[in-house]
Amino acid sequence: MRRTERYRAKGGANSLWHIYRTVPFWKVAKNFAIIQLSRYTPFIPVKNFLFRTFLRMKIGEKTSFALMVMPDVMFPERITVGDNSIIGYNTTILAHEYLIDEYRIGDVVIGENVLIGANTTILPGVQIGDNAIVSAATLVNRDIPPGVFAGGNPVRIIYTKEEMEKRHEQFSLE
Repeated sequence: MRRTERYRAKGGANSLWHIYRTVPFWKVAKNFAIIQLSRYTPFIPVKNFLFRTFLRMKIGEKTSFALMVMPDVMFPERITVGDNSIIGYNTTILAHEYLIDEYRIGDVVIGENVLIGANTTILPGVQIGDNAIVSAATLVNRDIPPGVFAGGNPVRIIYTKEEMEKRHEQFSLE
């Protein structure tokens, strides 16, 4: 279950029509510029500095964002990524969604030692547990428990934590 705050659209138009009533224009413009700079920056410490300082994201130590990662433009401060995690190429992390009759905002919490594969989309209000692996091209529309291998559109658990531990033991013995 995703944890989001829901707000009704008013005024007879879809929620995106009223975007600058929900978030200031200059905040979006600044965030967009910082995110575009970070998408092409090959230096991981620089990206983390930009995200922490200008977007107020909570980023753990030794966390790596690959090229072209797109954090939420409107509410990046609602994104937390734990220590030593990898966010793969061209991944999108959303903390908001604008729908016809409402818009929703929710925190995204990615744990420690998490691997997010390339081209993944993470929706608002989800938590990804420590030591989880999310395969490439996944739509994360619900919570991912710690230690599992998950993937697909929509996401499903491919290997449980126990199965992952057993696989790790098998491969480390070889």
